[in-house]
Amino acid sequence: MTAQSQGSTQTGSEPGRIPASPASAPASTPASDGTDNGSAHVHIEGFADPVPTVVELDAPREGVPLVIDTPEGLERAARAIAAGTGPAGVDAERASGFRYGQRAFLVQIRREGAGTWLIDPEPFDDLAIIGEALRGVEWVLHASTQDLPCLAEVGMWPDRLFDTELAARLAGLPRVGLAAVVEQLLGFGLAKEHSAADWSTRPLPEPWLRYAALDVEVLVELRDELAELLAAQGKLGFAEEEFEAILKAGLPEPKPDPWRRTSGVHQIRDRRQLAAVRELWLERDALARKRDIAPGKLIPDAAIVAVARAMPTTVPQLLATKGFHGRAAQREAPRWLRAVSTARSLPAEMLPPLHLATSAPPPPRVWEDRDPEAAARLQTVRPRVAAVAESLGMPTENLLTPDHLRRIAWRPPAPLTAGALADGLRELGARSWQIDRVLATVLEAFEHPEPLSARRKAQGAAE
Repeated sequence: MTAQSQGSTQTGSEPGRIPASPASAPASTPASDGTDNGSAHVHIEGFADPVPTVVELDAPREGVPLVIDTPEGLERAARAIAAGTGPAGVDAERASGFRYGQRAFLVQIRREGAGTWLIDPEPFDDLAIIGEALRGVEWVLHASTQDLPCLAEVGMWPDRLFDTELAARLAGLPRVGLAAVVEQLLGFGLAKEHSAADWSTRPLPEPWLRYAALDVEVLVELRDELAELLAAQGKLGFAEEEFEAILKAGLPEPKPDPWRRTSGVHQIRDRRQLAAVRELWLERDALARKRDIAPGKLIPDAAIVAVARAMPTTVPQLLATKGFHGRAAQREAPRWLRAVSTARSLPAEMLPPLHLATSAPPPPRVWEDRDPEAAARLQTVRPRVAAVAESLGMPTENLLTPDHLRRIAWRPPAPLTAGALADGLRELGARSWQIDRVLATVLEAFEHPEPLSARRKAQGAAE
């Protein structure tokens, strides 16, 4: 979509919609230095005055839709979406940091011929009817792995996918946030001031709904621009493999012992204190789930670690613990103290190990001591893969996941052949296009790694 077509779109209200405010108009008075409040202007045929190179997108073209929160409305939305044509722009808003979990509190969908629909999932058991309406349709999402889990929770999962954030990375765009990519490729300014809002708020304020509708307003147009750009770069096939891999991977498996992800837990060096972290985390999680509140709103991770290190025996000691604070710190003090007491009374054989067994290689900083040959392989291959990524115009992590590179460098296949190396990368999850581009580079680096001493000298000279 061009700035001119958006600016000339009729914005009259429709039944069931909040009337739109006029779209941003071209500047009526040209700035003498070519700028207006820091915004660059250009002359476009058909406009008497210069227009901004970035046109602020401040209202949906058909106005702000009313939120769907009734069964009848949901059925109407499903019929309209199913009758639409082409891909569908899809987005979801969560209440991260406010409510328990990562569920969706608003789902936005826009499709040609159907318009934009804002759906409140809370009144419904699921949104499977919307998922069915989109069966076989390509979904366009930005940073899809963030929204797909919460959409799956309400019964929605795409058959086909186009991720505009991932496409922008592969295309080598310098900034890949939605607003930045829209500005770079479509020339629209897209506000992001409500992205961290509490979307569980009811009723949702009209400015928030306007923001939510605008998030899907130009997703399909953005998809088309990115697809054209990737095709011109010879990378569209890369992107299609990446999108397919996301769909095949499905939802991530729950991590074992999620309490071990408590921020600051690395400070704990005692198994009984670690048990206290676990008991406090589990107690907080149960209370947060019951109250439907983000766990960190009760007591933060730092408070859990502080109490686990202090191991208080009384409520006054608990409340006096340095670093122990939070909305529910004092009010639920007996609850937290019971968790500490549980950890204190556990027999030694029931205490959690300080570290879980893992198949992952150790941190690269210790490789030289543990396996100098592996360290030489990694230090040789890293800059070479980075050089390949640079030649392709994409971030290194999109060419080959750093974890995949570390694992294959730590324990490469034996005997080391091109076929065995390709199979090893494939088993780790590398896609065919990635293997095709890095295989020769990785094989050469592994067969002829530079000595660690030579690497150090080269790094010292560079510094």
